[in-house]
Amino acid sequence: MSKDKTPARRRVGLVIVLLVLVAGALGTWWESRRWMPDRARFLVQGVWLDAHDGPVDWSMLKARGADFVYLTASEGPGRRDEAFTAALEAARAEKLKVGAVHVYDLCAPADSQAANFVTIVPRDRTLLPPAIALDLDSRSCPVPPGEAAMQSELTTFLNQIEKHTEFKAILMVSRSFEARYRLATMVNRNFWVRQDFFEPGYTGGAWVMWTATTRLHIDGVAGPVRWVVVRQ
Repeated sequence: MSKDKTPARRRVGLVIVLLVLVAGALGTWWESRRWMPDRARFLVQGVWLDAHDGPVDWSMLKARGADFVYLTASEGPGRRDEAFTAALEAARAEKLKVGAVHVYDLCAPADSQAANFVTIVPRDRTLLPPAIALDLDSRSCPVPPGEAAMQSELTTFLNQIEKHTEFKAILMVSRSFEARYRLATMVNRNFWVRQDFFEPGYTGGAWVMWTATTRLHIDGVAGPVRWVVVRQ
């Protein structure tokens, strides 16, 4: 009397389905490491780097298609990126346009943060406009200020760094920050948004720069980079 082979066949079928799903997931993961926005849509593209990205081969980065680089210069009232000055000089040597980023601390005084930024970033009209990274950070600022207090301090900060750089700053707002404070409807500045692969709409479409992927692997940088495009 033959045994029923149906359970065995089901198990084999299940294994095949799982293998197909795993292969598909691996393929998607691999493609995400190589994806870049269409150059026809976004003619100007570049990166945002800091010391955590490790050594950079600037000539290879430029060959890969970077037109510019933003470098983290300072964070809060006291932290400065140890790689900023050397990276600035190296990027310029490869004829890359360079800008500086300050990571803003909602709980720190604006004057101290501005002083930190202007101490490390030179007054140089060949630099790109400064960018201010704005996010809700439960570690550095567990209790974010109210809207009026935030606007007052941020205005003080912007006045001081814009006087130093002679450029209007670009505000790099996260989705959570914008949801809380709605800066895009209240502040007359250009905006830089962030979201992997899909153009975000959390500023109501009001943006000039977009971090389109944080997963891109390219020659010349050890880990994944934050790839940024400029809206035409």
